[in-house]
Amino acid sequence: MATAQQQLWEIAMDQHGFVTTDDARALGIAAYNLRFLAQRGTLRREAHGVYRFARFPASNADDYMQAVLWTGQPAAALSHETALDLLELADVNPDRVHVTVPVGARVRRRGGERIAVHEENLRAEAVGWWQGIRCVSELKAISQVIDAGATQVHLVRQAVEAARARGAITADQEAELLQQLVMHLAR
Repeated sequence: MATAQQQLWEIAMDQHGFVTTDDARALGIAAYNLRFLAQRGTLRREAHGVYRFARFPASNADDYMQAVLWTGQPAAALSHETALDLLELADVNPDRVHVTVPVGARVRRRGGERIAVHEENLRAEAVGWWQGIRCVSELKAISQVIDAGATQVHLVRQAVEAARARGAITADQEAELLQQLVMHLAR
């Protein structure tokens, strides 16, 4: 029989070294076991309900995985300018990690100062993966930044052109996005 630590390690292997109290609960492991492992130095508490195995190698995806897990929402996905950046669509430099959660999701945890939480019910086709982390598609990311109106127009156009050039969006979708941009600018 595997120990709690071994069971949690199996989960952490798919989550860049992170585990949550929800992961532990799903395995039938009490949350106090996470605190105990943190006291022993096996885990580090990274945020409310989010722990990381100290021996797991760091990667460029750590902050993004932590942000998604921090929400406590299994349907959370990287989005908006964060997705544009990670999917290499535009030369954006977001000051926060943008995450989209379902409408009405309760995200009231401390420690999310560097995370921008957006609410939207994402359709299955609007979500993909970036380094094993849920992330919105190119089409959805561009549409989100247009609606948000905070991204410079030339960067939105750059994202549309990059997505079209790599075949991530069709010519019709390109036209729709550009029309959406024009409509947003007209407001």
